Formats: sequence, structure tokens, C-alpha cells
Amino acid sequence: MHMRRSLALLTGALLMTAPLTACGFDKATDRVNTIVVGTSDRETSVDVLGAVVVSAEEGSGTFIASFVNNDLEEPATVAAITPQDPEAVQVPEFSPIEIEPNGIVNLAEDDQGVGVEGEVEAGGLVTMTVELEGGELVELDVPVVANCDEYEGLDGVGGECEVAEPVGDHG
Repeated sequence: MHMRRSLALLTGALLMTAPLTACGFDKATDRVNTIVVGTSDRETSVDVLGAVVVSAEEGSGTFIASFVNNDLEEPATVAAITPQDPEAVQVPEFSPIEIEPNGIVNLAEDDQGVGVEGEVEAGGLVTMTVELEGGELVELDVPVVANCDEYEGLDGVGGECEVAEPVGDHG
């Protein structure tokens, strides 16, 4: 009798293990989950995270992103940021961005953002390429966001934050 009870408890415990773990193969828990407006790329030696162009007014903006150097021994450098269509969007020259080994540089801190000019308007997309020293390229479809809420002040002062009217009957 005692042996049957132990066997029944053990069997019950084993049957409950699989549904309670919920972390089997091919589940979303084994992938990076980044819920942000910006776009990210983790395919090269430097991760480009949360890239956006913040725009206070139509025609100009500031490229903001975080760069993470995955190399534990050698520094990395962002040598250039170029738009796919240089006639529509321009990125004036800027000083190369140095990233320490295993380090991070957040362009949103200390006015480090990179200027962007041309056909830039909140709500749009700008395709840009980040070029790393050594030749690695990261192509990104970068969303353009208004200079308000969490992005306020990243593209100077100003910009309008209009709240869209709700759609449908809410009376």
C-alpha cells in the first residue's frame, strides 16, 4: 500500500513538471524581447540598439541609438552613419564614436546624438547604414519620432506633440 502511494505521488509530480516549466523548446522565452519604438541589430561585433531619429521640426533631426561593443579585448569605432538615399537625407560629418571593449555608448546621453537633415518627418522611416571601423555594415530602417515624451529634448528644444483624435464613436 505504501509503495503504491509513493509511486502515485511520483507519477503525479512527473506529469505536472512539463506543464509547469513552460519553457520548452521553441518558446519565446529563449529569444531577445525588445519592445521599443527604435530598431535594433545584433548581427555584428557591435550591437545597435533602439535606433531612432528624433525630430523637433520637419526637415531635421538627431540620430539616437546605443552601441554595444561585444568584443571583450578590442575597442570598436562607429566610423560613419550614411543614409540610403543621400539626396533625400544627409548626415553631416561627425567625430567617430569610440566604444570601449565590452562597453556601451548611448547617444542620448550628454548631447552625443548625430545630426540628420533633409526629408525627415515624425512618423516616417529613414534607411541608414552604420559603418564600423574595419568595414562591418549595419543597415537599419530607422523610425522618425517626435521630440516629445521620452524623446523630449534629444533634438533641441521645441516640437509639437499632438495627440491624435480617437477613431470611432466614443460618446
